[in-house]
Amino acid sequence: MLNKENMEEKLAKAIALRSDKKYSEAEIILKELIKDFPNEAQIYYHYAWLCDNMERETEARPKYEKALELGLVGEDLVGCYLGLGSTYRCIGEYEKSIALLDKAIKEYPSNNEYKVFKAMALYNVNEHKEAMNLLLNVIASTSSDKGVQEYKKAIEYYSDKLDKTFI
Repeated sequence: MLNKENMEEKLAKAIALRSDKKYSEAEIILKELIKDFPNEAQIYYHYAWLCDNMERETEARPKYEKALELGLVGEDLVGCYLGLGSTYRCIGEYEKSIALLDKAIKEYPSNNEYKVFKAMALYNVNEHKEAMNLLLNVIASTSSDKGVQEYKKAIEYYSDKLDKTFI
């Protein structure tokens, strides 16, 4: 049985292995950590992330959900919202994706990545106007492109008026 300090060292090693695309080695460590620390949200989150990297979204889903259930916090929570929201979209659970990303946007309104991923889910449910509105506003507010910045006000103005004609 490992202690908390060893757990953190092993988790850091699994994260490094995941970053190096050594997925099988990382998975062995994460499985052991979950067995030894079944109530550690952070382990479930990083295991879910690993599953996503291996294109095993259906396996990632319950791990992300367990991480949230166990009270994940901080930067890991920020990443978990995005990972689970994206996973829901990838497995066709678009409404769950939109609802979770809406929650994330409320909690972290300056994190534009949530809006971009929500736009993808909106596209999947044929909410193209809302998706474009979100994307155009993110582009206008975050792009450093000279041309985009020059026309920022126009982009923002038209973002929710794409079907309107001005005759």
